[in-house]
Amino acid sequence: MLNRKIITASAIVLFLFLFVGCKNSVTDNEGNPQILSDKTAIEQIAREDSSLLSFETNYDEEGGLDFSFGKIQTKIFPVRVVRKITNVDRVYLTDIVGDTSYVTATYSFTGNLFIAASYDSVSLGDSINVDTIIVKPFTSVITRKLIFVRVANTQNPRLNWRLIAISLPAGGTATPNIAIQKLTMLFPNDTLVITSPNDYFLSRGLGRMNQIPGIGRNQRLTIYAEIFSSYNAEDFVTLTFGADIRGLHRVKRKFILDSITPSGNGYLKVYKLTFSTLTFTGHSHAVISAIPNHVVFDDQTSVESKTWGFPYFVY
Repeated sequence: MLNRKIITASAIVLFLFLFVGCKNSVTDNEGNPQILSDKTAIEQIAREDSSLLSFETNYDEEGGLDFSFGKIQTKIFPVRVVRKITNVDRVYLTDIVGDTSYVTATYSFTGNLFIAASYDSVSLGDSINVDTIIVKPFTSVITRKLIFVRVANTQNPRLNWRLIAISLPAGGTATPNIAIQKLTMLFPNDTLVITSPNDYFLSRGLGRMNQIPGIGRNQRLTIYAEIFSSYNAEDFVTLTFGADIRGLHRVKRKFILDSITPSGNGYLKVYKLTFSTLTFTGHSHAVISAIPNHVVFDDQTSVESKTWGFPYFVY
C-alpha cells in the first residue's frame, strides 16, 4: 500500500533535522575545502544511488527490450522504435545551507531514435519485412531535485551526508509543440496525481519516512497521461519500465488514446495504459515519453519528445 501523502521538501528537512540533531554547520564558501569535499561527496552519492540510476537505464532503451506496437496506415510503418543514448552529461548544482544540501541535477542525454520500419504495410512484429532503419539524432535535457542532510562530522565526507528526498525527473527536447501536463497513477490502494514533477518530492528513509512506492511483483497498475500537443494526430506515447541499474529486464508499452479535446492553439489528449510490474525485485523507474506522431511515422521529421519519470521498488 502506498503512502498517499507526499510531504513537502521543507517538511522533510524539518523532520530529519529534528531526528538526527543539529550538527556543526559550515559557511557555503566556494573556497572552503570542507565545502568542496562535501559537494564532491554529495555528487558521488547521487551518481551511485540506485533509485536515481534506474531512471537512466529505463530512459536508455539500448539492448534487450520487449516492445509491442501496432500497424498504422501512414508514410512509413514502424515495427520497432528504440531510443539509444550515446552520452550523458551530469551536472549537479549544490547549495549547502547549514546541515542541508539542496541539489539540482541536470542530465543532458545525447542519442539517436532508431525506427525499424517498412515503406510497405507490415504486420505486428513482422521484422522480416523491415526494409529501412531510420536514425534520428536528438539531445534531451532532464532535471530533478535532491535533498541531502548532514548526519555526521567524520573525516570521510561520504559518511557525513544522506540522501533524504528526491523529486521526479522531467524534461525533453527543446521544442514547444508537445508537453506532458498531468499523470494520474492508479495503484490497488491509492491514486497519485502529478502536475509538477520537479516539485513532487518522495522522501527517502526508514518506515513511514520512505515514500518511494513499494509495489508487488506482477501487480497490475493503470496510468493516465494528459498530453498537450500542437498536432491533431495521435501522438506516440510510451512507457518504458522494469530495467534495473544494470539495464536488464526492460519493457516498453504504448499508451492508447482515450480522448482528445481542442484547447487553445492545440489539443489536450488523454492516454491510458494498464500494465503489470515484472517478477524481478529492486529499484526501477516508470519512464513516460510523448513524441508527436510525425516524428515516428515520417522519415525526415526531427525528434521532439517530452519525458517524465516515477521511481518505485518491486518487492
